[in-house]
Amino acid sequence: MSYIDFEILLHVHFVFNLYWLFWRFSFDWTALLGSGPLYLIYGSWVLFAVYWFISAINTKRPAKIENSGERLGRAILMIIAFILLNRSASLPFKWLNREFVSEALWSVWLGAALTLAGVLFAIWARRTIGRNWSAQVQIKEGHRLIRSGPYARIRHPIYTGILLAVAGTALAIGEYRALVALAIMWIGFARKAKQEESFLASQFGAAFEEHRRHTGFFLPRFP
Repeated sequence: MSYIDFEILLHVHFVFNLYWLFWRFSFDWTALLGSGPLYLIYGSWVLFAVYWFISAINTKRPAKIENSGERLGRAILMIIAFILLNRSASLPFKWLNREFVSEALWSVWLGAALTLAGVLFAIWARRTIGRNWSAQVQIKEGHRLIRSGPYARIRHPIYTGILLAVAGTALAIGEYRALVALAIMWIGFARKAKQEESFLASQFGAAFEEHRRHTGFFLPRFP
């Protein structure tokens, strides 16, 4: 449990923010759309949080770790994104509350499907990387360069899955605040991924450079 860090707790907090968000929405949407897609979105994030929390218990010890300033900066970005996804939060810019897509059955169900797909993809990637995973930017003791499963085509498939899930949730919410939150998360994950690549390049040298040539950053690369 000693290596469960602040970012995991933020993910759990995100799930409960979503619960209250959908509980509030249900009074407006249930009659028109039904509660099915909202429960699917909520259930997907609960699955994500539970799997992440349990799988974080058994990871390798770190041999090299990022500085605390980088972690703090990323945590601030995540907190801002979560506030934007919380509909009950009061925002100074009212345009953030405007809809970019009208409330419709197709958009909510599509958002729910994308959320579930993203969560399952992230879990697949997390399971593939196994004990080498860390919420922080780290090189583990006995670290291995994983190139199987989703890592055969994407260098950072966990972030791909999370971003897809957040995009689905943003579509279901349908307000500009959710799109801004998605953009902030993308920036945070991109910065973290570049740091990870710097660590991996120094650790694995030519092997990582060869891996980089055959994979995409967040999107798959095919021969």
